[in-house]
Order: sequence, then C-alpha cells, then structure tokens
Amino acid sequence: MSKTSASNPQPDVEWLEAAADQAIAACGGDAREAVKALLIANEFLERELESQVSHGYMCGVKHGRINRYSD
Repeated sequence: MSKTSASNPQPDVEWLEAAADQAIAACGGDAREAVKALLIANEFLERELESQVSHGYMCGVKHGRINRYSD
C-alpha cells in the first residue's frame, strides 16, 4: 500500500468493494462461486510465480520470512 493510500484508505476501500461486486456479478450473483473462482485464480497465480522465480525465494515467501507487503 502506498503512503498516500495509507493516510486515506477510502479509495482502496472503494476499489475493493467495486472489485468484489464485479467478481460476484461475473459468477451470476453467487458469492460462493465467486470465492471459489478467486481461490482457483490465486492458485494459478501462485503456480505461475513458482515457475518464474527461484526455489529459495518461494520458500521464504511461503514461510513468512519475506515481507511481500513492504513499501
């Protein structure tokens, strides 16, 4: 999160609400199906990341040794 959004979280909240609404709408209004679709997409992206970076880096990410959310 950028320093600007940290001092004013409202734009992030609005974006998140809009993204959630879009995901649910894309699944015919079914929130459970939207969650399942997002979990599948996340798994796909994790596997894609694993195939593109070193094994050592991914071990650090998976075990919390690397802070993925720093500025």
